[in-house]
Amino acid sequence: MDVILVLNAGSSSLKFQIFDITPAGPERLYKGQIDGIGVHPRFRVADRDGAALLDQSYPAAEIPDLAAATGRLRQWLVEHAEGMTLRAIGHRVVHGGPDYDRAVRIDADVLKRLERFEDLAPLHQPNNLAPIRMVMAAAPDMAQVACFDTAFHRGHAPVADCYAIPAALYDEGVRRYGFHGLSYEYIANRLQTVAPDLSAGRIIVAHLGSGASMCAIRGGRSVESTMGFTALDGLPMGTRPGQLDPGVVLYLIDQKGMSAAEVSDLLYKQSGLKGLSGVSNDMRDLLVSTDPRAAFAIDHFVHRCAISIGGLTAALGGLDALVFTAGIGENAPQVRTRIAERIGWLGAELDAAANERNEMVISTPGSKLRLMVIPTDEELMIARQTLALLD
Repeated sequence: MDVILVLNAGSSSLKFQIFDITPAGPERLYKGQIDGIGVHPRFRVADRDGAALLDQSYPAAEIPDLAAATGRLRQWLVEHAEGMTLRAIGHRVVHGGPDYDRAVRIDADVLKRLERFEDLAPLHQPNNLAPIRMVMAAAPDMAQVACFDTAFHRGHAPVADCYAIPAALYDEGVRRYGFHGLSYEYIANRLQTVAPDLSAGRIIVAHLGSGASMCAIRGGRSVESTMGFTALDGLPMGTRPGQLDPGVVLYLIDQKGMSAAEVSDLLYKQSGLKGLSGVSNDMRDLLVSTDPRAAFAIDHFVHRCAISIGGLTAALGGLDALVFTAGIGENAPQVRTRIAERIGWLGAELDAAANERNEMVISTPGSKLRLMVIPTDEELMIARQTLALLD
């Protein structure tokens, strides 16, 4: 059996999936993750039906870092690889910069190019690239593919991607890239099956999770996104502020005496829902909290979502559907309700019962704007892109 391994490495977790290569495309065999790396490591694996195959916790010292987690995963794969031939490894890589508008086979030159963008996505890029280096060292002949969160947005018109700064900086790569592209591409493809009448229309996809953004899609292609040069821009997120006047950064440096490293830590790790609420960066915690600061953080999140929908609707010249996806988008009906209330001017009418049941269509039959919930599957998108390069 020929298989593809998909890796999504973060700062404290290593997610993986194994896909069988079939004539119909990749089919999921196993799904798992090692999370709590260095703190409370936990290794979980489930089969294609969701049945648990492994759920084991470890002392922090046994899996202190991403390298140790990768080694533990490799050990599990060796023990369970009977009958499987690993054809390739597909990696989620957040930032492809101006160089890459599609998935690419990784070699030393590609890896060197991707290292240039580590400072633009410090929470993601270094961790995305670490397993690639490990595999190169241990199995240099193994085919590895980088699949980018920025690639889906690379067809934007220059007027949408540029900042109003000297043009030479744009030529150097200082421009709006957009992220979560693997999620958006999956949703755009999924709409062709579940709502073919919408797939060629004007859609906003709201990828609402710990990282949050929105994307305007017309005819299956990205037109505009809320995120920009880095993954700090746009909507407020778990620990990131979203849209921010750059003058705030200048103030923090000039008036507060903060270093670049301190500002980076503030913006990437101490802001967003966590900073506003002082309670948690997790929407689930905020929704059950009685702390008024938690309620305010949710209010702010909903407010910024509504504003972004208005702007993206203008970019599309109208709107046919709003699709919710990712952790909050798929699982927080309270948040969806509040966003729908804020965009009633677009003709959105929410079916409260369908929304509570997390059904795919959560708007009423008479709603002028279709509201939908579609679970995303970035790992399947990575497997598809990896297989396409192998073929």
